Amino acid sequence: MSYISKTITSAHNDEIKQLARLAQSPRERRKQQLMLLEGIHLTESCLDAGIVPERVYLNEAAQAHPEVQALLRRLSAPTVVVTVPEAVLAKATALASAGELLALCPRPQARPCPEAASRVMLEDIQDPGNLGTILRCAAAAGVSELMLSKGCVDVYSPKVLRAGMGAHFVLNIHEQADLCAELARYEGRKLVTHLEGSTSLYAQDLRGPVAFVFGNEGAGVSAEALALADARVRIPMPGHAESLNVAMAATVCLFERVRQLETDASS
Repeated sequence: MSYISKTITSAHNDEIKQLARLAQSPRERRKQQLMLLEGIHLTESCLDAGIVPERVYLNEAAQAHPEVQALLRRLSAPTVVVTVPEAVLAKATALASAGELLALCPRPQARPCPEAASRVMLEDIQDPGNLGTILRCAAAAGVSELMLSKGCVDVYSPKVLRAGMGAHFVLNIHEQADLCAELARYEGRKLVTHLEGSTSLYAQDLRGPVAFVFGNEGAGVSAEALALADARVRIPMPGHAESLNVAMAATVCLFERVRQLETDASS
């Protein structure tokens, strides 16, 4: 064992109270530049990305779990492993019951975005499940550059992290971006999904650099962003639905790009 070990037994401990504040407050997480990972899978994904947890809060009831033991073997100083009773750990999670562990980690810092890279641009997405699903979809579809407006829900909130299933650690996520300024200087194709789009998604050539812009669940994409788009595209819906959830729309668009690239590669 090369990590630092300690034990906390009381839910009134100041460290546990601060952990609960981080779980609940986007402002506190941004101020301290921290994120809180729930469970083994997310913590493993974080370690795989080379991010070292500051602290791991270990549910004492899960100490003997083989996957927990395997994860602990990957840790070393300066990481501190804090063993806590299950009831105490439950104070710092929104889940119905405490998982095996919580990991407190520094938020990843965005790298410069290559000018010609395809990207997903998200304007004021409010639902954590939608945002996490879009991140997971982008990672699966091979689009690694994500730009989020200031009005988006905290991308490193526990709910978004759970929905992303580790996608955060393979993406380059730019928070609080000025989307209109980014769109104005982008030299690739700029496509905005719109219910009254003038052209079908399937008529677009998506094989080169492209920026997909997806808007707020209720209001859609702003007029300013629409004005900067090369095309307003619609997803054909021959059935009876009026619209698609924004995460579903993003999935359709990103995997149409995958289809076109696969077709081009095989021809």
